[in-house]
Amino acid sequence: MKLRIGILGTRGIPNHYGGFECFAEYLSQGLVERGHELYVYNSHNHPNQQSGWNNVKIVHCYDPEYRFGSFGQFWYDLNCIRDARKRNFDVLLFLGYTSSSVWGMLYPKKPVIIYNMDGFEWKRTKYSRPIQRFLKYAEKLAVRYSDFIVADSKHVQEYISDKYKLKPAYIAYGADIFEEPDESLIWPFHLTDRSYNMVMARMEPENNIEMVLNGYHNSEAAHDMIIVGSTQNKFGTYLKNKYAGDGRIRFLGAIFDRQVINNLIYHSNLYFHGHSVGGTNPSLLEAMGSKALIVAMDNVFNRSVLSSNAFYFTTPAEVTDYANLLTRNELHQSMIESNARTIREKYNWPGIVDAYEKFFLDCHSSLYPATNDPKALLLRNEA
Repeated sequence: MKLRIGILGTRGIPNHYGGFECFAEYLSQGLVERGHELYVYNSHNHPNQQSGWNNVKIVHCYDPEYRFGSFGQFWYDLNCIRDARKRNFDVLLFLGYTSSSVWGMLYPKKPVIIYNMDGFEWKRTKYSRPIQRFLKYAEKLAVRYSDFIVADSKHVQEYISDKYKLKPAYIAYGADIFEEPDESLIWPFHLTDRSYNMVMARMEPENNIEMVLNGYHNSEAAHDMIIVGSTQNKFGTYLKNKYAGDGRIRFLGAIFDRQVINNLIYHSNLYFHGHSVGGTNPSLLEAMGSKALIVAMDNVFNRSVLSSNAFYFTTPAEVTDYANLLTRNELHQSMIESNARTIREKYNWPGIVDAYEKFFLDCHSSLYPATNDPKALLLRNEA
């Protein structure tokens, strides 16, 4: 059976923003190659202004976030949902629930509604307590208005199962193995192989960038520390100002050329990963696929992916110790190759797309059985 599928909840494809956009890019292309009809909703001001991309249909909807900040996301999601009501979809996949679930009463009736819940949004320290309470409410609405739920982290799956007494599906996020290093792509940044350490993240407190940079600032490390990620927000500006006096700490801004990013990761000495809230983090998988030596924040999310194939920190002092004492060498190669093998075996994109295709087909046939023979609704969300 071929499905008409809509993907909502991102700023659009091709990816110029972050994890869910990267996911939508790979998933939509993979499902089109398998014969399905895919629509991805893009912000009206996305750099791609075409009506299609790699045989994926693009729907542009007005997004007032550029005028009103985060509040504009609610109106963007509403605009996407209003358009989706006209398109006779078989499946609607919502990526995240923060600003879409409040419109649940307006969801079209025919398509199967599926939510990818992402991580624990209400734990993000950038949000005030009233907003955190709202996000818990929005999470409940997503559960209420969805037919099925999928999580890309076992811990998120367990949380949803325990709290809402459901059986959400688990399908991991994906990544590629980087096989073609080209050191010349990092030369424009005045970098050479193994001459620098690296952080790549959005400038948000829960990504523990400040902890990493505090520890690094207090170290005697000779390597530069490069930070990849847009600093065009309040926290990014704060970090740039705070560490302006340390010439080793260099903010490169946002970079979306995947070849450049993969080479920056591949040629780094150490790759610091401080994420602490989300599920399976895309940038962590990318670092594993690009064969970095990873120093990660010690939490259940990161350990569930990396196991013993990384070094872990919980304090700035531990970052200082790693910066002073740890230099990548041949002794670390087994850790690096184990992480790459994990990507090949567990987090490869073709396998992820196959799993989503099967999940979508199972969900659709559960709600719309082709025969009168009843089918078990093990995945159905009865909330």
